[in-house]
Amino acid sequence: MTLRIHDTLSRELVTFTPIEANHVRMYVCGITIYDLCHVGHARMMVAFDLIFRWLQVLGYRVTYVRNVTDIDDKIIRRALERGIPIRQLTDEMIGAMRADLGALGIAQPTHEPRATEFVPQMLAMINTLEDKGLAYRTPAGDVNFAVRKFPGYGKLSGKSIDDLRAGERIAVADTKHDPLDFVLWKAAKPDEPDDAKYPSMYGPGRPGWHIECSAMACALLGPQFDLHGGGADLQFPHHDNEIAQSEGANGVAPAIVWAHNGLLNVDQVKMSKSLGNFFTIREVLQRFDGETIRFFMLRTHYRSAFNFSDANLDDARNSLRRLYTALDGLDVPEVAMGAIDWQQPQAAAFRNAMNDDFNTPVAFAVLFELAGEVNRTRSLASAALLKALAATLAVLQQPPRSYLQAGNGLDTGLVAQRIEARSAAKGARDFALADQIRQELRAQGIVLQDSPTGTTWMKA
Repeated sequence: MTLRIHDTLSRELVTFTPIEANHVRMYVCGITIYDLCHVGHARMMVAFDLIFRWLQVLGYRVTYVRNVTDIDDKIIRRALERGIPIRQLTDEMIGAMRADLGALGIAQPTHEPRATEFVPQMLAMINTLEDKGLAYRTPAGDVNFAVRKFPGYGKLSGKSIDDLRAGERIAVADTKHDPLDFVLWKAAKPDEPDDAKYPSMYGPGRPGWHIECSAMACALLGPQFDLHGGGADLQFPHHDNEIAQSEGANGVAPAIVWAHNGLLNVDQVKMSKSLGNFFTIREVLQRFDGETIRFFMLRTHYRSAFNFSDANLDDARNSLRRLYTALDGLDVPEVAMGAIDWQQPQAAAFRNAMNDDFNTPVAFAVLFELAGEVNRTRSLASAALLKALAATLAVLQQPPRSYLQAGNGLDTGLVAQRIEARSAAKGARDFALADQIRQELRAQGIVLQDSPTGTTWMKA
């Protein structure tokens, strides 16, 4: 069975055929890096890590680009609040992001470009759009994209310009030709710090958010590539704007296939700081180990709405424990990814599920069927297949006894308390006690990871 992916643009399942045989070029919109990553970020990152890994299982060479937005109004404000340079803030947050994503088993992309490293490419694209009559300068020094000059604007989200404009009026003092026009280049404001300003033919300023992805994708993957991904909330306006910019500048659609993950709710309600249901990955890692969180997120189809709750995490932990229990006590032979016999019935069912728009709920059903078989027969061949198939999802790869002792049998609240005690000891410069607590936790299979923003833990 060939791989089929739901294409957001055509709104149907399409057979995936890369432009270049055996090579997939994939771009996913990353994070605006002014704070610690939250569980909504984790939902998106796990979804596209799954896709990245499965494409490699199918034998493709994958060039995966996942950007970092490291210049933005929120970043500037946070750096000013903390009294540090923008680069210091973004370096710190990128380090924290990598630590948190690593705890979830999320692989590093092929390229992780920072927006500030591609400003010349952004300016070149803006200049091209201006030359083609798709962009215009404003008296305030900004450069805007002229939405009505681009036929088919809104085709990804299915929103028409007239629907979007319903009830709107252009204010007299507004420098936009149309309220839907969006900024490509923001002129610097007098009160902004010097490290937020970049030189350009338009005067000092910084790029708009949308142009960043168009320019980075084009620079690293070419004007047209195979797959573009991101959260469902980015369809409009971000991805519609990307299409307008990239197609407007290059004359071709940027991506052949568009994929979007479903959004995350917390206890059936949209996550929001104002509602008090907002959680960073780091906070959740204090209560649940990274593999449990990953397993929990993969159980739901990547396009489906996702409900985050402690009760669901507890259920996922118990389910993962069942899989590890099936392998416990067996000397399971290692099966290399390339050596899986895909003609074997369960392996074929697993592959067919994954090739059907990455249908992880069905794929996991196959794993539990195999686990049941292992429990009944203690078959090493079935156990090896179970572990090999799970490896394609980056789960079930720890020694079973380690997981069962350090995972579900562990009081995560106690771990958090010991981490707090260690932090207090370090603050009091009692480094002997701090090291003693680290060794105590290490003896339980818990490895601590320190970063400028705090300490996380994971199972060894």
